[in-house]
Amino acid sequence: MAHIQSFHSATGASDFLGLRPGRRGGTEIVYDDGVARRIVWRATDQRTGGDADAARLSDALERAVNQPRVLPALYSELKRRAIAVEIIAQ
Repeated sequence: MAHIQSFHSATGASDFLGLRPGRRGGTEIVYDDGVARRIVWRATDQRTGGDADAARLSDALERAVNQPRVLPALYSELKRRAIAVEIIAQ
């Protein structure tokens, strides 16, 4: 299970990505655009079906948050690392 981690855009944008432990176990990814959009996903490893590796998740979030289009970049980074996500709050 991941510890709470947060990533803010280095470009000065208000985008935020974070990792937190889920209420029912596992790891959750939180996205907030600072204005109107907040999404929470449950993350799992596609290869094993278990919890996604926290180090791989952290790396993916850190890379995605600094891209001009954070959500498409996040999905791309997660796919590259074989991490599946399921929206649990929007």
